[in-house]
Amino acid sequence: MLLWFVIIYWVISVAIGLYAATRVHNTKDFAVAGRHLPFYMVTATVFATWFGSETVLGIPATFLKEGMHGVVADPFGSSLCLILVGLFFAAPLYRMNLLTIGDFYRKRYGRSVEALTTIAIVVSYLGWVGAQITALGLVFNVVSGGEISKVTGMWIGSSTILIYTLFGGMWAVAITDFLQMIIIVIGMLWIGGEVSGMVGGVGVVVDHAMQSGKFSFWPEADAKAIIGFIAAWSTMMLGSIPQQDVFQRVQSSKSEKIAVWGSVLGGSLYFVFAFVPMFLAYSATLIAPEMVAELIDSDSQMILPRLVMEKAPLFAQVMFFGALLSAIKSCASATLLAPSVTFTENLLKPMMGPMSDHKLLRTMRIVTLVFTLLVTLYAINSKASIFKMVENAYQITLVMAFIPLACGVYWRRATHQGALVSIFCGLFTWLSILLVGPEDPFVPAQFAGLIAAAVGMLLGSLLPQAIHHDPHIHDALRHGHHAAAQTHHVAETAHHHAQ
Repeated sequence: MLLWFVIIYWVISVAIGLYAATRVHNTKDFAVAGRHLPFYMVTATVFATWFGSETVLGIPATFLKEGMHGVVADPFGSSLCLILVGLFFAAPLYRMNLLTIGDFYRKRYGRSVEALTTIAIVVSYLGWVGAQITALGLVFNVVSGGEISKVTGMWIGSSTILIYTLFGGMWAVAITDFLQMIIIVIGMLWIGGEVSGMVGGVGVVVDHAMQSGKFSFWPEADAKAIIGFIAAWSTMMLGSIPQQDVFQRVQSSKSEKIAVWGSVLGGSLYFVFAFVPMFLAYSATLIAPEMVAELIDSDSQMILPRLVMEKAPLFAQVMFFGALLSAIKSCASATLLAPSVTFTENLLKPMMGPMSDHKLLRTMRIVTLVFTLLVTLYAINSKASIFKMVENAYQITLVMAFIPLACGVYWRRATHQGALVSIFCGLFTWLSILLVGPEDPFVPAQFAGLIAAAVGMLLGSLLPQAIHHDPHIHDALRHGHHAAAQTHHVAETAHHHAQ
């Protein structure tokens, strides 16, 4: 019965996504929904994109093992990321009227920086999308009582999400996200009510968790612990700012104000609702302690699905798995679309030369298909946990793309040379510590890479320049796309001389 409910829901959501495809007439519709999304839809798509498998399965499993201290990266870092995007990046980026985040790097620094940061951004999506597809396989396996294997579930999930993302693009993602946010919120609150009834109320669970030391958040007064804590927080908080999916939500907004406050409200809602799955998973330690003891070290991601399957009535199971599938689908569709659009616009298009908008749209769809195949194969062969896959995804953008973005928006003297030095310093430091450094370094690799990237940007921009830097490019970009268009040729000319 549960499997049939899941199948019906799945078919309906794919049909809605395909209906949205009727609104796609050009690349702008496909990539940023023609910049027509209203406030409620931007808020919903920000929330739903981030409320993914790691929020329902990964974060609670980590919380059970390590307490609040273990989930500093997500939800604390990730929700702050969305709020920071809204407050500091949404307005200046929206005014530039760009198709992708890679376009910003090209207009601000030139082609070579655009190519390097785009590669980093596309690679970072492997882990994130891989986590969603892994979770889809797990859900199909659970609701079918083992009849559908995890690998088969991964292929079913990724291929059906591909169908509506391929045709509907950002319109399909936005409309399905709005519906899925409603299902996530209702489903999570419903199952939360069911579970709290089993244990005698929310207060009982909270008191038990507090007495078990699960609410200890801050690190001990030790330099290494404090650095590790800041590094974990900044990985998600800063590393996911230069991401195409975040940027798409900003650019899809109907107005600058919607871009700003949709991100802030979406991030705030994500933070609040991320605690519901943590509450549910901790309740399992009171309701089914033997099951938790059995799974905590072998497969902690299964604790919550098993609790619902074994202890909750059918309707509560439908609500939970409906919410979980909504969370995974909204996240997976967005993270399939984002890297495909960026790769096409910022890597393929410059190599292929002039092409019509129709041909560019077709190319974006082909790339979306290829990326889905690659990422499904990656998910099938990955041994990392869902939480780790997501956390590791952002390290490459943290060390390569964040500093050039932040300095490009806020530091007038940031140059093409500074951005290149920043990218290479960040990448080299991060890889050196990962590959040949100690097993447990004093400064985590991604945080050392971030510091090196900042130093590289500072030195590279202040030292004598290989090519002339025109600070007016920064001013023009900050004041909107009309002025940016007038000075865009300056950046292109400077880059051409650099070659």
